[in-house]
Amino acid sequence: MGLSYDTNILPHLFEGVYIVDKNRQIVFWNEGSEQITGYSAEEVTNSICYQNILQHVDESGKHLCHDGCPLQKTLNDGIINEARVFLKHKEGHRIPVMIKTMPIHDAAQNIVAAIEIFTDERFRKQMYKENAELKDKLRTNPLTQAANRIFLDFHLNKRIEEAKKFSMPFGVLMIDIDHFKAVNDTYGHIVGDEILKKVANSLLSNVAKTDIVSRWGGEEFVLVIDVDNKEDLEKIAERLRSVVMTSSFKIDDGTTIGVTVSIGGTMVNRDDDSASLIARADGHMYDAKRSGRNRCQIK
Repeated sequence: MGLSYDTNILPHLFEGVYIVDKNRQIVFWNEGSEQITGYSAEEVTNSICYQNILQHVDESGKHLCHDGCPLQKTLNDGIINEARVFLKHKEGHRIPVMIKTMPIHDAAQNIVAAIEIFTDERFRKQMYKENAELKDKLRTNPLTQAANRIFLDFHLNKRIEEAKKFSMPFGVLMIDIDHFKAVNDTYGHIVGDEILKKVANSLLSNVAKTDIVSRWGGEEFVLVIDVDNKEDLEKIAERLRSVVMTSSFKIDDGTTIGVTVSIGGTMVNRDDDSASLIARADGHMYDAKRSGRNRCQIK
């Protein structure tokens, strides 16, 4: 009796996939299986899976091919099984894999074969790590490690929608480094970049985990702060202003550069969109600059 499976898809999956008949003879072995195990289809097809090919063992070292084989259990009862096991690579070393076994039925719903899908756990962890790194790159400004403008726009629009639907208040701070052009002109852009990184780190280190610190552009940062009222927003703004002002930025020749920031802030209103909210905070920040810099204006 011929087995029915999609030969157009299974061969090219990254996961290892192999199929055994009722006698546990391997009748299909895909490219993923070759990549993970080192065994080619020619080497394993038509062999019996329990003849010490992959030599599955569990975490305790128990050999499963003759006692406790998930594939054999699925052939017997038709139940899908999942397990973490260690298979033996052709070169002799053990590989951690997650396996899933499923039955294959004929037209009369009799079990005629079973399929095992196995995923290299090292590959999954590497993919997770790479995906996490990519996600960080997509959401952060590479120089300062603060959130970038794209992520800020997404987050701010989401928070405004929540504020309107669920009356969830929050505040926005616009922060500008005072006399930053003079720092660049006097000490150069390399020092300017170091100042940006140090200010960003001061901001990131002194807000709650739920708050967002983003680089708006140039020497400006926009913060989205979880607060219920203007008074609490003002306290946070003053703390951040003080933290930056009392930090020291020493360059290679021993010169210590004093840096201050001007901060404008506002609470979200029901009729706000992101543009109006940012514009209001920006206006208050310029009021702080006009009042002498190194100040906060929260309205």
